[in-house]
Amino acid sequence: MKLFRSRRRGDDETMAETPMAEAKALYQKGRYAESEAEARAVARSRPRDDGYAAGALLIAALATGAQGRNAEALVTYDDALARFSAIFGADHYLTWKLRSDRAQHLPSLGEYAECEAECAAVTAFAAGGTGPDMTRLAAAARNGLIFALNAQERHQEAEALAREALAACPAGEPMSLVLRLGLARSLNGQARYEEALAEARRADRQDRALPERERNSERGAVELALANALLGLGRVREANGLAVAAHDACLASFGPDHRRTVEARTLLDRMDGARP
Repeated sequence: MKLFRSRRRGDDETMAETPMAEAKALYQKGRYAESEAEARAVARSRPRDDGYAAGALLIAALATGAQGRNAEALVTYDDALARFSAIFGADHYLTWKLRSDRAQHLPSLGEYAECEAECAAVTAFAAGGTGPDMTRLAAAARNGLIFALNAQERHQEAEALAREALAACPAGEPMSLVLRLGLARSLNGQARYEEALAEARRADRQDRALPERERNSERGAVELALANALLGLGRVREANGLAVAAHDACLASFGPDHRRTVEARTLLDRMDGARP
């Protein structure tokens, strides 16, 4: 059960045979409401101790979170985590990956201490393994921690961790995009806007090089990083255009309650309030 790990030749055929194939495909296309409905239907149709039912719940949790319903997503993650632990074991890679995915939602609920503890535990687990899956798992956990630190305005700590994580992340790895965005956020938070703009532009180039299906989950993130840096530099017109683009993209992809949609709307309100 590979879930959302990088696919190798032949994996498409294997995935097409699983009960979760349709829910996965919908999620990867950014059709989150449909993905959630399909995944929950699969989970309900199978025994509680069935691995595919557990995997379907994970997809449902991811899709629920992508719609900005973080509290509901956390409930689904907790259900999925109990099943993963029972089926695969507490120390299985998939169980730890689920813990990492779950932790990404905690900052949006103000659960910073729990996010930090979970991300530290996942990072420690990944450090004891080898191979690309463990490298990605460590990077994902560090990304959650970077976001939590930035949300608490601990920007210098976030910057140090982002730089460390980027140095450990292989060149060309898609996870390096979100780490670079975390770095840009930490620099914006320190009013180092020129540096933030340079990192955001690097992230933009990297984002444009990704296949379309890998860009869905980061809709609007690059534009927000650029807009914040440009606003800090007093380039309000450019910042406004990017913030509008970010808000429109996030609203269409994730809905009004997603943290990134809210962030874009808040940024636009700041600009409106700053105008004479």
